[in-house]
Amino acid sequence: MSPSTITILFLLFAVVMFVLEKIPLGVTSMIVCVGLTVTGVLDIKTAFAGFIDSNVILFVAMFIVGGAFFETGMANKIGGIVTKFAKTERMLIVAIMVIVGLLSGVLSNTGTAAVLIPVIIGIAAKSGYSRSRLLMPLVFAAAMGGNLSLIGAPGNMIAQSGLQEIGLSFGFFEYSIAGIPILICGILFYATIGYRLLPNHEVTDTDSTFDESKDFSNVPRWKQILSLVILVLTLLAMVFEEQLGIKLCVSGCIGALALILTGVISEKEALKSIDLKTIFLFGGTLSLAAALSSTGAGEMIAGKVIGALGENPSPYVLTFVVFILCCIMTNFMSNTATTALMVPICLSIAQGMGADPRAVLMACVIGGSCAYATPIGMPANTMVVGAGGYTFMDYVKAGVPLIFIATIVSMIILPIAFPFFP
Repeated sequence: MSPSTITILFLLFAVVMFVLEKIPLGVTSMIVCVGLTVTGVLDIKTAFAGFIDSNVILFVAMFIVGGAFFETGMANKIGGIVTKFAKTERMLIVAIMVIVGLLSGVLSNTGTAAVLIPVIIGIAAKSGYSRSRLLMPLVFAAAMGGNLSLIGAPGNMIAQSGLQEIGLSFGFFEYSIAGIPILICGILFYATIGYRLLPNHEVTDTDSTFDESKDFSNVPRWKQILSLVILVLTLLAMVFEEQLGIKLCVSGCIGALALILTGVISEKEALKSIDLKTIFLFGGTLSLAAALSSTGAGEMIAGKVIGALGENPSPYVLTFVVFILCCIMTNFMSNTATTALMVPICLSIAQGMGADPRAVLMACVIGGSCAYATPIGMPANTMVVGAGGYTFMDYVKAGVPLIFIATIVSMIILPIAFPFFP
């Protein structure tokens, strides 16, 4: 069998196992990772590169920063302040989604989610609401917020680079033409109908790296203040990533090390706060994304689907198919990889039709951000699997309706805002 065929078989295996969950998600990821190595599709270095991926390093660092924020009781204090203003669970969900969505528009959506997860867990503990009902709206809002500006997500810049090669470009806030309506509709959905679809799990101490029942009265005040200061400084370093020249994962590591060195959190507590389920799930799955890219399997799938439209497809049909294809792909490989794979294909097809490629590329980017239906669709989804006690089907039930909403909004707005034949 060819490497691309083997990769597609492993992709199908992963999809089936993720849905059925007969074995743990992390174990499925590792079977795929090891299997791609044994079959010779990937070399060892490439297959296990996911475990030193910058997002995995960011996970580890922010688990420690978040763990300290929670262990000192500071997250609970802030949670108490927020719950004074948000009297109901629905109001909390709306407040969380608005704040996270706006922040993700100008910051890294992964970084925003990583910093705010411990705060939301603190709010859940203080208010008595289930954290599983609050964390999922948080990560969905982070993904939607990435579509508010040019720097909201890496895929946005990839599409921009592709356009610039043919002398076109998107404005800084041009993605928000579709991004803002999708964010608003998403927030309204989870405040009303979608509220019932959010999972409601009782997360026990063994299910999560965080401890809800701990008594924080004996924690020294200086530890609480320092945990907050280091969290804020870490967030600021992430905001000014380009100006400082320090990557997100490095800023996170500096924050984690500062907490251990100052004694805010012990080494034992720091190691305990790291959710290994998340690390194995994400690190192992990145090998599948690498195989889809390197063997050409991903490109082959995309090419077959778009090729089925015929030589002269309708621009509207093409945009819809690109959107749906990107939605599907991004839930099993990173949105960055999905966009990188689809942008050159979309550009060549749009140019061949003589159409403005901006509408098709916008559909590619927005569709590529719709990683709501699986726990591996984007880093933020993976980060809350343990903390929320989520299963694969929790994401499917709560996330697929949001994909439908994003599709409908985009298919209405994109042809109007970006005419195919201006």
